[in-house]
Amino acid sequence: MKKIRPCLWLNHNVEEAITFYTSVFKNSKVLNTSYYPKDSPGFGGELLVVDIKIEDEEFMLLNGGPIFKFNESVSFSIDANTQEEIDYYWKNLTAGGGEESQCGWVKDKFGLSWQISPTILGQLLRDKDAEKATRVMNVMMKMSKIIIKDIEDAAKG
Repeated sequence: MKKIRPCLWLNHNVEEAITFYTSVFKNSKVLNTSYYPKDSPGFGGELLVVDIKIEDEEFMLLNGGPIFKFNESVSFSIDANTQEEIDYYWKNLTAGGGEESQCGWVKDKFGLSWQISPTILGQLLRDKDAEKATRVMNVMMKMSKIIIKDIEDAAKG
């Protein structure tokens, strides 16, 4: 178990989240589960905490109830190497009630924000040629899902 890991507070739908995230991220697995004590009022035997590994990152999913909701102040970034990878995560993370946003951002059906970015985007935005970087930024700012060919074309001028 890692020393620091994100804890995702969910509204009594941890089991649904496990199914969703392990279907979207093929390299994922449940590490540990714990349950409310059987005599807990209203929650007896329900999943309390699940430790899950997605890619190389460990997360704790907490069945905390409706007290807190996700917002854009915390998000997770996915580096994608191909347009097919961007398209895959875009489609699957927005499935079942997720939302598309700008500049490669989506929310999944639980309200968790993800930024799906091609690896090349960071390289182009940090290019020593300021005009090239500006062209790429201007094109990217008009996009919802990032299209690699369009940002590469902007870089070329």
